[in-house]
Amino acid sequence: MKQPAKDDISIVLAGQAGQGIETIESVLVRILKHACYNVFATKEYMSRVRLGANSTEIRMSSKNKVNCYIDRIDLLVPLEKQSIARLKSRITASTIVLCDAEVFTGFGHHIDFQFTAMAEDVGGKIFTSTIAIGAVCGILGISIDLVASKVKKEFSDKKEEIVQKNMVALQKGYDAGAELATAGTVKFDVVTNACVAEDILINGAEAIALGAIAGGCNFISSYPMSPSTAVLSSLAEKSKIFDIIAEQAEDEIAAINMALGAWYAGARGMVTTSGGGFALMCEGVSLAGMIESPIVIHIGQRPGPATGLPTRTEQGDLNLALYAGHGVFPRIILAPGTIEDGFYLAQKAFNLAAKYQVPVFILSDQYYIDSYYNVLPFNLDGITIESGVVKTAKGYKRYALTSSGISPRGIPKNGDGLVLIDSDEHDEEGHITEDFSVRTAMVDKRLRKLANFKDDMVQPRFSGNTNYKFLVVSWGSTCNAIEEALAIIGDPAIAHLHFLQVYPIPPVTKRYLDKAKKTILVEGNATGQFGQLIKQELCVDIDRKVLKYSGEPFHVEELVAKIKKEAS
Repeated sequence: MKQPAKDDISIVLAGQAGQGIETIESVLVRILKHACYNVFATKEYMSRVRLGANSTEIRMSSKNKVNCYIDRIDLLVPLEKQSIARLKSRITASTIVLCDAEVFTGFGHHIDFQFTAMAEDVGGKIFTSTIAIGAVCGILGISIDLVASKVKKEFSDKKEEIVQKNMVALQKGYDAGAELATAGTVKFDVVTNACVAEDILINGAEAIALGAIAGGCNFISSYPMSPSTAVLSSLAEKSKIFDIIAEQAEDEIAAINMALGAWYAGARGMVTTSGGGFALMCEGVSLAGMIESPIVIHIGQRPGPATGLPTRTEQGDLNLALYAGHGVFPRIILAPGTIEDGFYLAQKAFNLAAKYQVPVFILSDQYYIDSYYNVLPFNLDGITIESGVVKTAKGYKRYALTSSGISPRGIPKNGDGLVLIDSDEHDEEGHITEDFSVRTAMVDKRLRKLANFKDDMVQPRFSGNTNYKFLVVSWGSTCNAIEEALAIIGDPAIAHLHFLQVYPIPPVTKRYLDKAKKTILVEGNATGQFGQLIKQELCVDIDRKVLKYSGEPFHVEELVAKIKKEAS
């Protein structure tokens, strides 16, 4: 079945946990990028080590970059029956389903492919995933030499016998896929794009980790919790290269206190966690507020309450980051929308934390962390590490009252002064006090910190015609899907305002909102938390809300339909 020529192909591979779906994604995405296709991949998986239906979507394109999730499936490769049942709402008559006859359940256009028989021929079902890689690459006509080199690299730490068996499995899958393409049974017309060659392929977790390194991060302490663990792992992998201490703490309470201790000693520390783990860090956030310590806190959001859906996605923790901790003290909340944002905002987070001596949050989510696509190499021009540390003199006052609210931050043994901090209310030197006037002065001082924040404000990103009638408002990982949806809609009356800094809300926001005939909030939670914050801070009501809280990311097709409806 030759598909109509198109520039954008959606391939979904699915199977049970333990069938190698993650390996297929990791290898296949890199093959496609090195073959000079624009590529995007994201995964959905159940919170089970075995069984449960997992899948990965891989989009490839020659003409345009692809950077978000779509509902359409052009080629589906299910390795077991349960996968088709879970994906049936996305399968149409034009979806090619490449699988064993006994796996097919009647949805889509089936083409029999003997995955199981070929795998058993090589040595067992464990080789099915490698056969699947070969089959897709054979259908697409990608050089077998390129494919083989990437698969060999994936299994380079295995015994030679295992490597060779995987090479046999790969060739079997490749030959069978190429035969289908030659016969015209399955054929896609997507050409390569030489412009992709210089791009880097990276996911959200890696972008945040690299941004942290560019910001001078040299300490991370965290307790593993999906999906945030990927940031900890990425920094740990690079720890020897960049002289980073990566500590897997015994719990989240220990993690945040370790990071605060690191900043006190002169390091630049961060923690990475998810909503349930961050709940344990709240007292540490208050400690940061009182001792005026910088700290960078990354929260990889997932659906709650409690354990919720631990491997799914949601933008449900904005209020948690905004109000966490007892008492009143300033904070900054950033939220990357694109892969590039993850790098630049993480880098900026460390400088902001050091300058204003406040907690700086980076809010991402499971979808953002686990999604890959190719981007231009990050631009390092102008990137600096601002330490914010002063050399102390005798009589140094850690909490000196200043007009800006920012006191000079010293660290032990960097000068002659004593660097005294205290979690109780304290005077300018850091000594405990219960003097009411000193207490009032210290609270006022801390709250003055962001009074002059406008120079460092991350402005919202506007796209569209300046003479808009309808304004789509968003933050975080919804960015790319909205942009693609609006490009498909093609209505110059609809513009998009995407927030990279969700708190404090940039003052320019009100001007954009007031200009719109109707505002449309797109947000991945049940109550529209960012819309509520806008109303609270700016006294502006959002007119319409497009909300999703099933645990799935927004896909382009639903946004096209819903934005069209709300903009009518």
